[in-house]
This record gives sequence, structure tokens and C-alpha cells, in this order.
Amino acid sequence: MVRIKAYISRKIASEAAELLAWLADNGRTVTFAESCTGGMLAAAFTANDGASAALRQAYVTYCDDAKALLLGVSTQTLAACTAVSAQTAAEMARGAAEKAKADVAISVTGLAGPGGGTAEQPVGLVFIGVAVGGSVKAYRCQFAGGRDMVRLQAALTAYRLANEAVKNYSEV
Repeated sequence: MVRIKAYISRKIASEAAELLAWLADNGRTVTFAESCTGGMLAAAFTANDGASAALRQAYVTYCDDAKALLLGVSTQTLAACTAVSAQTAAEMARGAAEKAKADVAISVTGLAGPGGGTAEQPVGLVFIGVAVGGSVKAYRCQFAGGRDMVRLQAALTAYRLANEAVKNYSEV
């Protein structure tokens, strides 16, 4: 298990460096809005030299009140859809981009476990939001493993989705 975690951590670092390179090459900025990953995206990004030129802000909004207050997630969305939903992930990404005045925003919200899951929202359910140039997409993911594995897989997937989104963004 330790080898798998180390492998995923190296992949996260590689994906973070790739995103930074794209941002630097295109004069763009990024922000992160994290819940279950608790700052993993920002930590991986800032491990790279030159991150300060591209990172606007990073938010760790672990509770619903923080999502509403800091990112502008609608309390109606949180009540109707819960924090673990595509709607919340999209609003987190949109709100982070607007508040930080960033070109790219990545959000992550989900259930890392080991407790807290239900039949409708099992442990390992994660939603990732990616905002690029005003367009926002949310992705539903289901990860296996314990808390650390869920968080690592969520961070890796978030970076991969963001890198795909920025490469496909044509109005740079």
C-alpha cells in the first residue's frame, strides 16, 4: 500500500507541474477550492518553483458554512443537494474563480471516510469541479480504498481533469 501511495503522490506532483507549465506558458492563474482533499492540491502545486506566479488563492472549505461564506455556494444548493454533489462542486469552482479572479479553478468535495457514507452517498464518492474561462464542469467519481487512498485518487483525478480542460481550452 505504501508503494501505491508513493506512486500516486509522484503522479500528483507530475500533474501539478504540468498544470503550472501550461499556466506559465499562457500567462494564466489558478485557484483551488478543496474540501475532502484538505489542501492537497495547493500543497502539490506550491511544491513547484514558480508557483507564486500562477496561484491566486487556495481555499480549504471543509464545512458547509465555509463553502457558502468563502465561495458563495448557495445555501439552497447545500440543503437540497448536499455538499457532496455535482452542483456544489460546480458552485465551488465558479465561486473560487470569481473570488480569486483566477482563470482556472479546481474544486473537490466528497466523502473520504471511513465514516459518513450512506447508500445514496457512499464513502469514496467525490465530485470535482473545473472552471476554465467562465465554463464550469463537474465530474462524479467513485474511489475505492481507505481515507488516504480516496484523497490521493481525488487529487490526482482533479489535476488530470484540469490539465485536460486547459489543453482543450481554445480561447487562450
